[in-house]
Order: sequence, then C-alpha cells, then structure tokens
Amino acid sequence: MFDINKTDGDWTLFLDRDGVINFEKNNDYVKTWAEFKFYEESIVALPLLAQKFSTIVITTNQKGVGKALMSEADLAHIHQNMLLEINKVGGRIDHIFYCTDLDNASINRKPQPGMAFQAKEKYPQIDFSKSIMVGNRTSDMEFGRNAGLHTVFLATTHPETAYPNALIDYRFNHLLEFAKAL
Repeated sequence: MFDINKTDGDWTLFLDRDGVINFEKNNDYVKTWAEFKFYEESIVALPLLAQKFSTIVITTNQKGVGKALMSEADLAHIHQNMLLEINKVGGRIDHIFYCTDLDNASINRKPQPGMAFQAKEKYPQIDFSKSIMVGNRTSDMEFGRNAGLHTVFLATTHPETAYPNALIDYRFNHLLEFAKAL
C-alpha cells in the first residue's frame, strides 16, 4: 500500500462522478442538470484537492447515453454546469472522460482501463504509479488496479463493501474525509 501522506504536486487524481462528486441515483441515471445534486462534502473537498494534485480527471461510465435515455448533449450540459459550480468554489477538473458503451467488455468501460489510457494520451505527464483512483464501487477499484493506479474507496453508496480488501488501498466515508487525510 502507498503512503497517502507522500503524495505531492506531481500526482494525478482520477475521480468517479456519481457517488463521489454527486448523489448517485439508485438503479437509474442522472439524466438532467436538475437531477444532479452535489454532495456537500465534495464541493468543499474539490478546492482542497485542486491544491494537492497537478492533474484531476473524472472517469465515468455513462450507459444512460448508450441506452438512449439521454443524449450526449444532455451529458455535456450536466458536465458544463458541474464544472462551472466546481470552478466557482475554487475547485478544478482538468478533463472528463466518459464511456457510453453498453458492452461491459468495452476497453473504455470501467473496470477496463481504457479511460486511464485516454487520460495518459491527453496528459503525457501522468505517471500511473503516482496516481489515485477515487470511487464508490468495486468496479472503480478494479479500474484503478487494471491501470496500475492506487485506489481509494468512498463508502457513500456501498458501505457494506468489505475492508480490508485487496482492491482498496484506503477507505473513507466521503471525498472531504479523503481530502483532509492528504
């Protein structure tokens, strides 16, 4: 396990979206900006994280687009508004990578590491050994491991997930608790 206190400004933060930054809808998708609700802790944590990491990206599965329950324009509208709100409080997200594929075996769909490779292509300075994936599902943790990232599990939606766990380096209740631990 890596030492969370040894992270410095050269590190990259990979964040899941639903269940990490905003409330996840149970057995449904956040399809409109009106349905998007920040976790209060996340909106406080994001400015702290912006000071600690050189690159911050979101990697999010968005099957709702693939199922035609929403359009890519709907997703873009959600992301534009989310980024505006994050920027207003002094936070920063450098890029959002998303996968709309329906096939769970798609290289770009978590837990496969495709979105990490996309991030590395866009930001060549990313060093996976100096990167952390923060998510609320074991598939996020598998994604992290598959890409060679360190992993942090947030118990926002699945507190029953066993810990210690070979997939999880650290576990916190929410994003602010993680940010304060750095």
